Amino acid sequence: MRTGPTNMHLRALIQELRKQASVEQAELWKDVAELLEKPSRQRRIVNIRRLNTLTKDNEVVIVPGKVLGDGDLDHKFTVAAFNFSGSAVQKLMQSKCECLTIPQLLKKNPKAKNMRIIA
Repeated sequence: MRTGPTNMHLRALIQELRKQASVEQAELWKDVAELLEKPSRQRRIVNIRRLNTLTKDNEVVIVPGKVLGDGDLDHKFTVAAFNFSGSAVQKLMQSKCECLTIPQLLKKNPKAKNMRIIA
């Protein structure tokens, strides 16, 4: 029997994402909620190197998991994730990239326009 995440903050975030998806008719938020609902061993872990190769300049991306600091950046973009390593935050800030939590991005862009998921 699957019970879902035990982290209270993650449960609240998933509930908020589902609510926002329904209110704004934004399928992207529903997809992010489903990815965050997976067991922790199946949640996404993405290195900065991969973000650098998969993103374009000034793009907005969501990582439904954790961002790690392996690699270098050569352009600016905005990344939102459930969690960041310390070195990832440091490298993103040095490269003038915007580093947000998923709730911050949800408030900033409730309609989920011009964003994509990196998983």
